Amino acid sequence: MENKVVIRITIISFIVGLMIAVQYNTIQKPESRDTRDIWEIRQELSEEKKVHSELLNEIVSLKKIAAEYEDANIEEQGKVLQSTVDNLKKRVGLTKVVGPGVHLNIRPAEELILSGYKVEPISPDLLIRLVNEIYRYNGLYIEIDGQRIVHTTAIRDINGKTTVNSVPISNSNVDIYIITENFEQAEKLHSYLYASTFQDDFYLDNLKLTIHPAKEEITIDAYDGDLTNTYLLKSEGD
Repeated sequence: MENKVVIRITIISFIVGLMIAVQYNTIQKPESRDTRDIWEIRQELSEEKKVHSELLNEIVSLKKIAAEYEDANIEEQGKVLQSTVDNLKKRVGLTKVVGPGVHLNIRPAEELILSGYKVEPISPDLLIRLVNEIYRYNGLYIEIDGQRIVHTTAIRDINGKTTVNSVPISNSNVDIYIITENFEQAEKLHSYLYASTFQDDFYLDNLKLTIHPAKEEITIDAYDGDLTNTYLLKSEGD
């Protein structure tokens, strides 16, 4: 009888000890460790603060519009509402935009072509990465080879051709126009793109990316397709 009690106590003690050991090991050596250095963490924190700042600015802007609407009379409310609609159309790409920005050009690298290298379509993945970086560095509106970039835009390969908004873009000469909030932002965007690896990345694909200096005035045409919304549907009673 005593032997059974001792065995039970031993087994329980072993299990408790094992659980404590596992817990201690988990605390001391977590399964997933953050291997980023301090600079990478600071960069991520900076990006999060930037997003937070943009959201706060958006909230302030919406509150200002709401206050103007509440304080206005019937006639003025119509003007405020129309101004809001025009601004939204501009932001989603339904109107032509003129402002400061940067002009990029992509074409085959002549020295490589003369050496016998083949001209390949612009990589959709590389183009997507370029667009994402442009937006990350305060690009507001973008046009690629005459195609306005909007929230429904798809950049992809269709039957061996790179397409934007399902329209094939040129293999030999593609212009990209970018508009920023002000000329200072345009200069910063130019400096970032010029110092980035994008020129080398395109050159590896036998293409030359030319980054022109910032301009005071660039024109981007309106999106000429139909904007669809999957989640907003008109009810039968409306």
